[in-house]
Amino acid sequence: MYNEATVVGDVIKGLLPVFPHVVCIDDGSSDGSQNVAREAGALVVQHPVNLGQGAALQTGIEYALRDPATTEIVTFDADGQHRVEDALAMVARIRSGEAEVVLGSRFLDDRTQVSKMKRLVLRVAAVQSRWSTGMALTDAHNGLRVFGVGTAARIDLKQNRMAHASELIHQLAEIKPRWVEHPVEIIYTDYSKAKGQSLLNSVNIVADLFFR
Repeated sequence: MYNEATVVGDVIKGLLPVFPHVVCIDDGSSDGSQNVAREAGALVVQHPVNLGQGAALQTGIEYALRDPATTEIVTFDADGQHRVEDALAMVARIRSGEAEVVLGSRFLDDRTQVSKMKRLVLRVAAVQSRWSTGMALTDAHNGLRVFGVGTAARIDLKQNRMAHASELIHQLAEIKPRWVEHPVEIIYTDYSKAKGQSLLNSVNIVADLFFR
């Protein structure tokens, strides 16, 4: 989380009845997000400065793997755009033995309302990922994911900011776990758009894919 004090408490309270072990990676927030998250019932791990989403994701994975009882790791955005029900269904697909990694996709059903231009940009990103990795993804930049611990232990993200999503897919292509996509609904609000879900952000993702 990064400066999510107005929403993160509700996100955590929504998760805890289903996922009792919630870890928030605070990426240098200055608005008191840390206190809000702790009061809501999460364990908070803090970065002293803002490093970016990739760094927070890697910190969270490494922290969760320190607990020998960990069986799956769910990555879940702090801004309220993901649904707990989707995450629970994704975990079930790993526990059934169907897959070792489950990746959320907003394009496997019609629940998510996405503008035509943003849909096009994200489709281009998915096609480029397919070309470069061989993974037939429909949504290469969805933050809702579930990893079994065996796969999670082999993830080593070096890209701290938006490029981490592309790097993660490339690493999965090399690890070659059994994977599936799962239909999820992304809840776009004015708040989540302001926090980084704008069309410009999507264009930046595509530029990074082709030119980094």
